[in-house]
Amino acid sequence: MDLEGFTRDKIKNKFNQKNLEEILATRIQEYKNLNDEKAKLMAQSVIDEVNTTLSLDETNDEFLKEIIAVPEAKVAMGEMGVGSRGAGDFFTHRKIAEIVASTNTKSLVNPTEQDDGGVVKVKSNEDDVYITTAVDGIHSRLSEYPFLGGFHVTRATLRDVCVMGAEPVAILSDLHLADDGDVGKLFDFTAGVAAVSELIDVPIVAGSTLRVGGDMVLGDRLVSAVGSVGVSNYPPTARKGASDGDIVLMTSGSGGGTITTTALYNGFFDVVWDTMDVDFIKASNALFKSDIIKNIHAMTDVTNGGIRGDAYEISSTTGVGLELYRDKIESMVAPNVLNMLNSLNIDPLGVSIDSLMLIVPPEIAEDVKNIINSAGVDIAEIGSVNTSGEPTLINDDDTSEKLVPLFREAAYTKIKKLVGDTTPEDFDLMKEKVEYASKRAIFKKEKVIKHILEN
Repeated sequence: MDLEGFTRDKIKNKFNQKNLEEILATRIQEYKNLNDEKAKLMAQSVIDEVNTTLSLDETNDEFLKEIIAVPEAKVAMGEMGVGSRGAGDFFTHRKIAEIVASTNTKSLVNPTEQDDGGVVKVKSNEDDVYITTAVDGIHSRLSEYPFLGGFHVTRATLRDVCVMGAEPVAILSDLHLADDGDVGKLFDFTAGVAAVSELIDVPIVAGSTLRVGGDMVLGDRLVSAVGSVGVSNYPPTARKGASDGDIVLMTSGSGGGTITTTALYNGFFDVVWDTMDVDFIKASNALFKSDIIKNIHAMTDVTNGGIRGDAYEISSTTGVGLELYRDKIESMVAPNVLNMLNSLNIDPLGVSIDSLMLIVPPEIAEDVKNIINSAGVDIAEIGSVNTSGEPTLINDDDTSEKLVPLFREAAYTKIKKLVGDTTPEDFDLMKEKVEYASKRAIFKKEKVIKHILEN
């Protein structure tokens, strides 16, 4: 429970503070073994602290008030579908990328291109070296399964480095556990990260461990992120490299955090074992060890919103078209995983299956397939690149449809099915509000920078 957020909301809405104290004391005792007196003292402290921060509204420092005021969009995360890997999420991430771009700092690949990782170029002994970084957060529904959460988020961030054509060299872990969480969760999560580290011989070099919300958040919710760093002597295989006439290849995929969550919360427990591999990194490393990596036009992992989301993002950021075949795509989904998705009526093209997708010139397609097969990973040709400017899916009956992301990725748990994936009627209005908030954030950033430089 977020004591601070709950209290702030009640006070702002003129809730009786004596009654609020009693409610808070009761809630605190649900989590803490405290007597009535100590619980009330803690409740009073929460209320006092929130009241103190709210008194900032009365300060004469107008600039400080402007800085601490959130540029609200009046659109909630859930309403916009942020984090749900669909149209609302992609739009919001583009607005975040615009804030990043407004800094005018230089990088080779940055969030404006909606790629998996970012890349900077540096000089080393007169040679160009490309440094790739990526960070991923633990799947929110794996908080109760820290080892699996750590294992899969580590795979995810390493994939994001690999698809930029960089060889992973370091892993970083940032771990936040709420006040009542058992310390063992820290160790279990770290063991999951360490398992991947050991399997692929990439060291964990740094990290941070904190409480979620400090004393103000009760419960045992775990949130975390794992980052990775990779290096390459070749330019990145970013999405913008896709060209007309290229062949689209895809490796076999058995999913990661999303598929694990689907399996756990729908009772397909045996499918969890299908996800426990490092095939993606094995396939990538095989390419790195050959000189062919420099000739690959683009690489990505089939994750955010499934291939629907990835195909849409590639077309929208590069202007090329994609023609993909449903039967060939589904043949690359692990049989147990595909069976589970079909049994639960979950679109296999709308969820993360963690395959490696490569866009390559036709003359090297067979060589790429042979190299990846030699690493013990299956791969198939699933389509081609054209100049249509949009992604098209060819169905089994030869009918075609435009591949577009849903408002949210395909619903893979019961609660997600209840929330739904249809686009809200006021989505255009929501986008306007979100865009306005992002522009206000940029304006605030520029005003603060100016103030610091002048003083």
